Amino acid sequence: MKIGIYGGSFDPVHLGHLLVAQAAIEELELDRLFFIPAAQSPFKPENKPAPDAARLQLLRLALAGKTNCEIDAQEIQRGGISYTVNTLRDYAQRFPGAELFYLIGADNVPKLNEWRDPAELARRAEFIVVPRPGEEPVNFPVPFRGRMLRGFPFGVSSSVIRTRVAAGLAIEDLVPTAVAEAIRNARLYV
Repeated sequence: MKIGIYGGSFDPVHLGHLLVAQAAIEELELDRLFFIPAAQSPFKPENKPAPDAARLQLLRLALAGKTNCEIDAQEIQRGGISYTVNTLRDYAQRFPGAELFYLIGADNVPKLNEWRDPAELARRAEFIVVPRPGEEPVNFPVPFRGRMLRGFPFGVSSSVIRTRVAAGLAIEDLVPTAVAEAIRNARLYV
């Protein structure tokens, strides 16, 4: 079995996330892909994401009907700082013998050895780099192994969407329609 793990703040989830998910499913031939919203990034302690319930609702709306994608709220349920190694330990236990693929932004690759328990991280999963338009291939630090997704680079970020919402600008072409409506109705990011 091939399991994809896609961690992040998803604050909010957007079409770039969904395109990455589709590329990962197709290119890696994943059986399942789990979206795992972080409670708190250890590298961005100053960032306070939208409420957990709101981010989970937006993910549910964005993933509606996608049968090979699931939401796993374990990092939110654990609370505090989210460490990828804890999540990978859980997946290794839940899916013994499965190949684990962890999706990561290219900007995080040089910092992998700064993550908690890097040797264990490298042993437990292959790291899959999420491309952004125009990015060059990245080299993984030892002992990590990984590759870059080929498909669907999309030049949008959650921070751009939050900025656009705060400025009263349209986001309908950047997020699923149901997500845009939920953000507007909940008055998130204003």
